[in-house]
Amino acid sequence: MSKTTSVSLVADIGGTNTRVALADGQIVREDTVMRFSNADYPGLESVLRTYLADIGTPKTDAVCVAVAGPVRDGRATMTNLDWTMDKDTLARASGASRVALLNDLQAQGHAVGYIDQKNLRPILTGTESNEHAAKLVIGVGTGFNSAPVFETAAGRLVTPSESGHASLPIRTETELRLCAFVSTAHGFPAIEDVLSGRGLERVYAWLGAEANDPREISAAQIMQACQDGSDPRATEAARVFVQMLGKVAGDLSLVQLPFGGVYLVGGVARAIAPYLGTFGFAEAFRDKGRFAGFMGNFSVTVVEDDYAALVGCAAHVASGH
Repeated sequence: MSKTTSVSLVADIGGTNTRVALADGQIVREDTVMRFSNADYPGLESVLRTYLADIGTPKTDAVCVAVAGPVRDGRATMTNLDWTMDKDTLARASGASRVALLNDLQAQGHAVGYIDQKNLRPILTGTESNEHAAKLVIGVGTGFNSAPVFETAAGRLVTPSESGHASLPIRTETELRLCAFVSTAHGFPAIEDVLSGRGLERVYAWLGAEANDPREISAAQIMQACQDGSDPRATEAARVFVQMLGKVAGDLSLVQLPFGGVYLVGGVARAIAPYLGTFGFAEAFRDKGRFAGFMGNFSVTVVEDDYAALVGCAAHVASGH
């Protein structure tokens, strides 16, 4: 991929906050990162204008924004934020001649290869692969999603998906009861009904219902209790979560064949990472019958860089897109 050295404006829009920064080529300047509360602004344009004014109105050659929602035909929508985001808005706010709008998982995919090794936590080793091998980014946070990463002659291609809304895999009577419990929220047992922050809370609530002792606590409380060993139910909820994550990640790997590696990203992925080794992730990931040995081809790594989406935006526009 050919790269130009230019100053770009990059932003990562979540459901609650937006982070904005400047990048030199594919390097995000961490000293320029600012966080804005979405509730304080009527739209993205006002956020970008405020940022540029605060930072000294630098001249930017390109702007790239990652959005936690579907992007289609240069326009982004978010389920819990009433902002209109399109390329015209970005160009008007930034004055940049090159504009890109990405789904947040696409941005994470473009970050692969540009993240400092200290921010990568190896979980499973795989086999050696060539530079053109496909990779797979799986996001576990407020929601769940995945994006394959392909290296092509024309550059890196990261295609969007909404895989968090695919059906949960069911193999046992216990999993069937879990699916029935979480499906009451939307009438359909989707992957992110379990594999997300809210999903972890539902698993905990389901275990309470199974024990005829209903209790509900937040995902953060579950992880804290798991860490300090104060609540066996929290530990069991994390175990169920980890094994379901392994199963789904294994299914997605068979779809995409990511010989270049699987990368788990997102706040919940980072929080659960210390437990993947002891709670059965590897066994669930590789539990594919006669393909169990084949699953050893795929490495799994947790990305612990909170700025990865910004890095991906910078890398995307630096590559000439």
